[in-house]
Order: sequence, then structure tokens, then C-alpha cells
Amino acid sequence: MSETLLMKGNEAIAEAALRAGCKGYFGYPITPQSEVLEYLSQHGEKRGMVVLQAESEIASINMIYGAAGAGARVMTSSSSPGISLMQEGLSYIACAQLPCLVVNINRGGPGLGTIQPSQGDYFQAVKGGGHGDYKLLVLAPATVQEMADLVFEGFDLADKYRNPVMILADGALGQMMEKVAFREYDVTKREIPKWATTGKNGRKERNIITSLHIKSEEMEKVNQHLQKKYCEMQEHEVRYQEVETEDAEYLLVAYGLSARIAHKSVQIARENGIKAGLLRPITLFPYPTNRIHTLCKQVRAVLTVEMNAGQMYEDVRLAANGVVPVEFYGRMGGIIPSPEEVYERLKRMVSPETISQEVKK
Repeated sequence: MSETLLMKGNEAIAEAALRAGCKGYFGYPITPQSEVLEYLSQHGEKRGMVVLQAESEIASINMIYGAAGAGARVMTSSSSPGISLMQEGLSYIACAQLPCLVVNINRGGPGLGTIQPSQGDYFQAVKGGGHGDYKLLVLAPATVQEMADLVFEGFDLADKYRNPVMILADGALGQMMEKVAFREYDVTKREIPKWATTGKNGRKERNIITSLHIKSEEMEKVNQHLQKKYCEMQEHEVRYQEVETEDAEYLLVAYGLSARIAHKSVQIARENGIKAGLLRPITLFPYPTNRIHTLCKQVRAVLTVEMNAGQMYEDVRLAANGVVPVEFYGRMGGIIPSPEEVYERLKRMVSPETISQEVKK
């Protein structure tokens, strides 16, 4: 039986991690995600989790590296500036092919910025914020329920591909309270992986985990293997949601909190005679490029809605590939756009004649 609770988004992530069999959490407090650490500090140890507040984000991501290398299911969380400090460690972990879950509850930037919600970390998450040609699997929840659900899915994907997974949310989703139904999850199915550094245990060969390959021929082979793995993700792991796209003439593309706002904007547009639809990417990498391109052949124009200066906008333009115009509306600095603002921006893309004709129908 599933259990339903009223929780903050940050608390839902923490509770889901416990139920998903996470054995180690290493993190550092930073607004607006500190409740993850606080919740696990209160509940983790008595439920079999090692919970440690590290001296810094740099220390915490390297603790993740070590614990993941030993085969444990592990997680860290932070917010924008803290995730920036983790980038070197994330690059090491990706090259070493270690599964782990990293949660980023975005706040406004650049710099220390503000503690208010933002989506300014899109580039950092999906393009590989550290050095080298690596990718994270990036999941973007839009509800507190998904904050919990994507923890289970994130851990499973991390194990499946031996790759770090990031949940990319924002301060509003982290702080808002909604009902959450926790699904049943069998933690006993996960075993310590054979590649883990747990001692030889009778093996002839040692398990060695590293991201250092001095010979360029070896480093190229590692990179080629990583790129093949990322292609498999693109083929099998794309996730998205569509709203009113069947007859849409104008397409909104938004993720996370912006998608909730854009959903309401679609309703307002429909009430005023504009056939709008929404595509919400759930995986930001791999990205639903093919589906967006197909929808672009149907619609007259596309509007991306983000809480940044237009980062996902670039990927939508690449997906459209010149088939239709792609425009952008966004707010920055921790300001959340309203559905009415988005609708007004959409109206500017639609000719007055089209609106009047649709209203008459």
C-alpha cells in the first residue's frame, strides 16, 4: 500500500531517498535546500543511513565519489553556488562511471545571487558543468509528487548506466507543500555491484576505479565508451509530458515550475480562442529533441518559458531546426512569471485576425 503525506518538496526528496535504500548522504547546508539535510539528520541514522554534514560542498562530492566507489547507493544535495563547487568532483565521478544522485534546488544567480527560485543552472546541468566530454542524466520535476518519484527513478537510472543523475528543481518546488503518495519499492533487489572496491574477496584481479588515464589512447577509449552510453540514454530514456498538443497551432515549451505556469497560460489561451499546447520535458538530458521537431511541423510558432535569460531556448531552437520561429519569455533574479504574463507574450506572436476568427468560432 502506498502512503500519502503532506510534505515540502525538499522533505519529499529526503524521505524518498530513505525509502529507495540510500545508504549515505553527504552534504552542506545552503538555502533553499537545507531541509534535505535537516530531514535526513533527523531520520536517517535510525533508518540505516549514514548522514554527514561535510565541511564544504567540495568535500561532500568527494565523499560521494568514495562511497559510490565502494558500491553504496549515495546522494548529495545543494543549491546553485554549492553545485558549482562540486563540478570537478562530478567530472571525476562521471569518468569513473559511478552511480549517484545529485539534487540541485536552484536559486537566482550569478554569484551568490538570491535565495529565491531560478532555472539559471540549466546550462550547467545539461551541458556538463565541469571539464571534459561528460553528461549527467538530468530529471526535472514539476510537482512535489515528482520530487519524490524521480528520486526512485534517478537511483535506478544511475545504477543502470553507471552514471551520476541530477534532479534539477528550484527553490519554489523545494519549499512548497503538496500531498505525496510514496510508492512501494523493494530495496532488497539492489546488490553491491561486482565492480565495487570492496576488497578482492577471492578475485584474481583487483577492482580499480579511477578517472586518470595517462595514455591518450586509453583516454580516448574511455571517452568513446562514455559517448556510446550517452547515445543509449538518448535512445531509451527520453521522458516528457504533452498538454493540448493534438490540435495546437502554438507550442509552449517549459520545464519544472515554469511548466506549471505555462500550463495555466495554455488554458487562458484556449479560453480566448488561441489553440495553444504545452510540451514539458521531464528529462533535460536526454532531451526530447525529436518530439519537439515533430510538433514544430504542426504549429505556427514556439514559445519557450523559463526563469532565466533563455538557456533551454537554445535547445528548442536546435530542435525546431528552422521549421518555425522560436521565441522566448523569461524572468530572472528569482522572479516567477505569472500565467497572464506568458499569455500576453504568446498573444504578441499571434495575429489579431487569428484571435478574432477563433473567438467567433
